[in-house]
Amino acid sequence: MLDVVYEDNQIIVVIKPQNIPTQEDSSKDEDMLTMVKNYIKEKYNKPGNVFVGLVHRLDRPTGGVMVFAKTSKSASRLSESIKNGELNKHYLAIVCGNVKTKKQKLINYLKKNEKTNIVSVVGPAVTGAKYAELEYSVIEEKNNTSLLDVNLITGRSHQIRAQLSNMGNVIYNDFKYGAKTKGNLMLWAYCLTLIHPTTKQKMTFKVFPEMKSAWKLYEQEINNLN
Repeated sequence: MLDVVYEDNQIIVVIKPQNIPTQEDSSKDEDMLTMVKNYIKEKYNKPGNVFVGLVHRLDRPTGGVMVFAKTSKSASRLSESIKNGELNKHYLAIVCGNVKTKKQKLINYLKKNEKTNIVSVVGPAVTGAKYAELEYSVIEEKNNTSLLDVNLITGRSHQIRAQLSNMGNVIYNDFKYGAKTKGNLMLWAYCLTLIHPTTKQKMTFKVFPEMKSAWKLYEQEINNLN
């Protein structure tokens, strides 16, 4: 069942649950792109293939708010606005430990190992290294964990996970990157700001994770972000 936040004739904004791929991968599990296509096909009784433009992604373990384009013109304009830095994504992350620097910009170069599906911080001269930039600020610290607001400036695969782990504060439950606990990743795309492809109106959408697991510890702080 697709959870639709907003829809008009150009764009559709939805909530991606955790552990669902953005688009079809080798697992052949249900994916968001197919779900959005099926939703539009059924709702508007459209024959044949339905166009849905995938303009940005969320890693499979990450949940949160996503926008898809409903026309090729909108897909092109949204893609252009991403290149121009006009599509802004903020994430909530609970990390292990207290964070030394409460607010800073992280700039690293990342490289993905395709065999292990793990992204590492490498030197800028390494072949295939990709520039990665984010900003974070600490909202609150409790029980040897910290709640961060992360502004993702570049959109690399596993970027937040790799950069925060490299900083010494792995995301809670991110066993792959060194956390001692397993479970749903405490990483959620909660705020998406975009320029509408046809009206040019600035639009902001906020969606918060379900208040369970470690999120519950920070329920008050997360509610204050509304």
